[in-house]
Amino acid sequence: MDQQLSQLAEVALVNKRIPRTVHEGKIKFTGQRFDWTEGFFPGTCWYMFELTGDEKWKDIAVELEDEFIDHRLITTNHDLGFVFNCSFGHGYQLTKDEKYKQVLIDAANSLITRFNTTVGCIQSWNVDRGWQAERGWQFPVIIDNMMNLELLFEVSKFTGDEKYRDIAISHANTTLKNHFREDGSSIHVVDYDTITGEVRNRHTAQGFAHESAWARGQAWGLYGYTTCYRYTKDERFLKQAGIIAEFFLTHPNLPKDHVPYWDFNAPKIPNELRDASAGAIVASALVELDGYIANDYKQKAQSIIESLSSEKYFASVGENHNFLLMHSVGSIPHGAEIDVPLNYTDYYYTEAIYRLKK
Repeated sequence: MDQQLSQLAEVALVNKRIPRTVHEGKIKFTGQRFDWTEGFFPGTCWYMFELTGDEKWKDIAVELEDEFIDHRLITTNHDLGFVFNCSFGHGYQLTKDEKYKQVLIDAANSLITRFNTTVGCIQSWNVDRGWQAERGWQFPVIIDNMMNLELLFEVSKFTGDEKYRDIAISHANTTLKNHFREDGSSIHVVDYDTITGEVRNRHTAQGFAHESAWARGQAWGLYGYTTCYRYTKDERFLKQAGIIAEFFLTHPNLPKDHVPYWDFNAPKIPNELRDASAGAIVASALVELDGYIANDYKQKAQSIIESLSSEKYFASVGENHNFLLMHSVGSIPHGAEIDVPLNYTDYYYTEAIYRLKK
């Protein structure tokens, strides 16, 4: 890991940009505009600092974070939690740097501007432009947004201001009510009426079909509700995390190596692409869930990590453009990032290893 990621870090520092994935045989970096993945590589560097004790990883994280620090003030995007909690949030935990603390507060303040009290959720995508505008949505909320709540819980904890926590809990409660099917699987997108707060549509954007179980969506839900339980000790959140875990782990279409196909209902299984990102996210979540529910979740997480660490998924040093893992899927319906390395796959893989060792 150290040698591979060191080589990727050299490329990042030379280009002064965050590596995101590989496109047409070249590294694709995040740009000057807000990118929901820009916090993951610095976050991976923070984990490498903890795993190795080597100060170089701290220095790399600090330098690369400066490339997107101004994005903390953006209010037109819902993924400030992903970006800033995984990077500056991790850094703040380790350094207690007051600058980092203020960055997190600023990002949280930007994020909560997207909260609608009638709906009870933070809005995901804007609907005034792009492909989102073509769907007829009013107030779309995606299961992914469960991952942005940790930022609000953290900021509430160190500021003492309950408004951040209250918004996070409201979002989690509304999502719990409307995003899940009887079998425990998650809908990707729920669209709300901005006047009444009622559900208008239940759709998918990145899964196979509106009724299917997009693999990474299940992972986001599992991780998100496990995190919510950590901060609230609300048994409903823990119960939901357990339900999602069981859906994932016992699904008849889950391969023997526990690295899922990109969608549990993809039509050509077993001849469908795997999504290592979903596997890595689930593995990390299961390590934490194991501390709350006695169901051998740590052992199951280890099984996933062992699979991801095999030559089928883990790249040899110098290959895969120096990303750790191969075979992730961004969005098949959009024709984007298909069967490629992704920086968030590496992040959650590294996090899972850190959590297992801790």
